[in-house]
Amino acid sequence: MQAPKGAPNVVLILLDDTGFGQYSTFGGGVPSPTMDKLAAEGIRFNRFHTTALCSPTRAALLTGRNHHSVATGVISETATGYDGYTSIIPRSAGTIAEVLRQNGYMTAWIGKNHNTPPWEASIAGPFDRWANGLGFDYFYGFNAGDMNQWNPIVYENRNLVPPSTDPKYHFTEDIADRAISWVRQVNAISPDRPFFLYLAPGANHSPHHVPQEWIDRFKGKFDMGWDRYRQETLARQKQLGVVPANARLTTRSAGLPAWDSLNADQKRIYARMMEVFAAFGAHTDHHMGRVVDAIKALPGLDNTIFIYIVGDNGASAEGGIEGSVNENLFFNGFPEKYQDNLKVIDELGGPKHFNHFPSAWAHAMCTPFQWTKQVSSYFGGTRNPMIISWPGHITDRGGLRSQFTHVIDIVPTLYEITGVTPPQSLNGVAQQPIEGVSFAYTFGDAKANSRRTTQYFELGAHRGLYHNGWMASALSFPPWQPIRTGFDPDKQKWELYNIDEDFTQSTDLAAKNPLKLRELQDLWWAEAAKYHVLPLDWRASERLNAELMGRPELGGKRSKLTYYPGQLAVPNDAAPRVLNKSWSVTADVNVPANDAEGMIVTHGGITGGYGLYLRAGKPVFSYNYLAQERYVIEAQQPLPAGKVQLKVDFNYQGAKGEFGKAATIVLSANGSKIAEGRLPQTVPIQFSLGEGMDIGQDVGSAIDFTYKLPFRFTGEIEKVAFELK
Repeated sequence: MQAPKGAPNVVLILLDDTGFGQYSTFGGGVPSPTMDKLAAEGIRFNRFHTTALCSPTRAALLTGRNHHSVATGVISETATGYDGYTSIIPRSAGTIAEVLRQNGYMTAWIGKNHNTPPWEASIAGPFDRWANGLGFDYFYGFNAGDMNQWNPIVYENRNLVPPSTDPKYHFTEDIADRAISWVRQVNAISPDRPFFLYLAPGANHSPHHVPQEWIDRFKGKFDMGWDRYRQETLARQKQLGVVPANARLTTRSAGLPAWDSLNADQKRIYARMMEVFAAFGAHTDHHMGRVVDAIKALPGLDNTIFIYIVGDNGASAEGGIEGSVNENLFFNGFPEKYQDNLKVIDELGGPKHFNHFPSAWAHAMCTPFQWTKQVSSYFGGTRNPMIISWPGHITDRGGLRSQFTHVIDIVPTLYEITGVTPPQSLNGVAQQPIEGVSFAYTFGDAKANSRRTTQYFELGAHRGLYHNGWMASALSFPPWQPIRTGFDPDKQKWELYNIDEDFTQSTDLAAKNPLKLRELQDLWWAEAAKYHVLPLDWRASERLNAELMGRPELGGKRSKLTYYPGQLAVPNDAAPRVLNKSWSVTADVNVPANDAEGMIVTHGGITGGYGLYLRAGKPVFSYNYLAQERYVIEAQQPLPAGKVQLKVDFNYQGAKGEFGKAATIVLSANGSKIAEGRLPQTVPIQFSLGEGMDIGQDVGSAIDFTYKLPFRFTGEIEKVAFELK
């Protein structure tokens, strides 16, 4: 089918975990020349909203429906069986990519895919909810919430991409190269067909990985601390006009320390973490600029609309109060200590750590608003900058748009400007109504009245309701608190803001206007019932445990599972569930006579996990306890050449239902014990968000630092068999 005459090319860039006050284009302290250029030739939106979390925003962005309407009320790794929370986007909510593809567009998704259910992300499929099954002709990226930028698990369409051999490899640079290559190739082959490019870097999500030369540029730039940063940022925002002149700086969110209360060591490590984060952000904008410039340089692409959404939610506070060198500690419910992190201050941003800055810096990145990512009831979590450039069509160069808009409004806007009518039936399935409202009317009229009059918000029992200039907001738990108990939504405190007059949600009017608050509370319940928001669920870390939550288990109820060489990057939900129980793994291998080494089986990486491998011919079982300790149990003698049956018995010391308890390890060869040891604690919730299990090599990051990736086994592996006890 041919695209409508005059239909533009569409380039949609979506950053991850980015606050309103982060980049310089909106007054922040991180340079953003690519955003500056697009804003100078297009328009900026300062009242655009997301859902406060990754998967929900991305599903809403692609479908034009509210996140609970398309079953993504949470990230896919915390899905439950309730209608609004399964993480399975229904066929009745077809993506914009599928519709455009059927209307003559060439489509590509490059970068982060966080919308494939984890239990469907293995080589066993099904693949209809991978990017290619969601309307994209081409996919290059990762299927997870976050990814190691130095050693990512990357897929091209459905095929695992071999690890790069370039010692300077970085994922953001890689996806920029891929995006440029794809546009050049398809435009050269079919210049009369428009394209839809969805480019979604893993940045600025942790880990904050970035080349050292970028970090060096920011040395000393954040020594003023987060409190002064907020004041300076608001002043710049007013000067730029991206906030009203009467906008008030909100108070520091409850539980966050004042910068002046910190000691010298805390200030040093926290400032460094921010330098690394700023470098990561600037590096990302630079590479997005390479893509924009390359597209603009191609002949015949004058009719291209660029939509740059600066964050799928606010900046992330998941680094905790003291910051983190392993974000997975947060997801397992453990805080970190700055004294420990200070020891590796010069390694931050490099391949040894999964680093994340402190929660108070995240709050500062969301200036001038309250709160951060995860908090859907306040604009710190949901208000993200957006820039749209469409040369020849948007003529108000450098203009500002302040209509209240939401991520679900992108799809109907694109349908309007491309001339494509959203189908009532797609691939034989009747379609849910588009719940977004086109804001194409704002392109030519900065003063037009907003056509979005109502929008609910909910995430983890954070609740909010916007209606005709008013906002009702209710907080559940601070986002840096991973274990959440004793919550009663009926006792939740609600606040009320007149955001037509109070841009930043700085003055609570609940006591002065209880009737208006009651009106919005009642409307929230009506919207919640309409869009499948109920029941409310405020749990956090425990929902990451797939077995505890009862999410689909590919192995069924089998206690014995067998794998073979070449099975790589098997996702968590397709790998043996070995947490908080006893288990064994038996590997039948053929050991070479010389230089016997390499990985036999591993699960996880630098954030946590285990590995069974040979080093100098000696069997080794390595257990990474959330990068806090790496326990190594090693045989004293090399294995003999020839066939060997190598076995690890992992004997969990906790009772059923007890998490993270100790374990004893027995390593044996051909039935004889060759080594043993004890783990004083074990990983309770998850090894990693993005790295799975490998047989015969390690395709992600390393379990420990004693071997060099990909650490292929030099012998032969017949099979690797697990028994779960």
